[in-house]
Amino acid sequence: MTDLPRTPSFSLTGQTALVTGASSGIGQGCAVALAEAGAHVVCAARGVDKLNDTVAALKDAGHSAEALSLDQSDLEALGTLMAERAFDVVVNSAGLARHGPALETTPEDFDAVAGLNLRAAYFLSTYAAKAMIAAGKPGSIIHISSQMGHVGGIDRAVYCATKHGLEGMVKAMAIEWGPAQVRINTVCPTFIRTPLTQSTFDNPERAAWITEKIKLGRVGEVEDIMGAVLYLASKASALVTGTSMLIDGGWTAD
Repeated sequence: MTDLPRTPSFSLTGQTALVTGASSGIGQGCAVALAEAGAHVVCAARGVDKLNDTVAALKDAGHSAEALSLDQSDLEALGTLMAERAFDVVVNSAGLARHGPALETTPEDFDAVAGLNLRAAYFLSTYAAKAMIAAGKPGSIIHISSQMGHVGGIDRAVYCATKHGLEGMVKAMAIEWGPAQVRINTVCPTFIRTPLTQSTFDNPERAAWITEKIKLGRVGEVEDIMGAVLYLASKASALVTGTSMLIDGGWTAD
């Protein structure tokens, strides 16, 4: 009798996950994916009303979730949270963009985008990994990056700088934390239709440029990201660290 291999489990039953930027859009989708897989999900964001709505909807659907008001750029609050709780899965979906020509970038715009997209992401990672290592258990840290961490884009010099930096950061951290079985990866979406991106799609010229660049001929939906996040959070990706999963419809294939 041949012994067949068994598909690794995608179940997160008994695990606790933190999702930042969970009140809407991609972050909300990540929270749903992890909750559906059995995790208790701590949904964190600055906007309390939308956050509470998300958690209420998760609970109504029979899932385990709680709301946490958190400004991720407040490193003191972030450090306190991570010192108090060791999460099995951490998904960073908080991000900021202030698009415009590089020649018009102000130091204030640069600092705001870099402060959240790179500085806060860096310390979220280190605080989370430190807690996982101290608890003596494996863990998965997932950053929602962008295809713009691999290419350039119109009016996106600052945004690209932070996302390229995030990609390099993840590779270095993966090397350092691999022996402790703490994995860290990125998910790199193309343009995803959310309330925050709708203004871009409302611009016919930009919408045409986006559709032309995406080889599958359509923009992304939040659901396109959820499976990738669940995969990276679960045992199914036990040998995956220090890499990026491009969910870009072929944008970067050129």
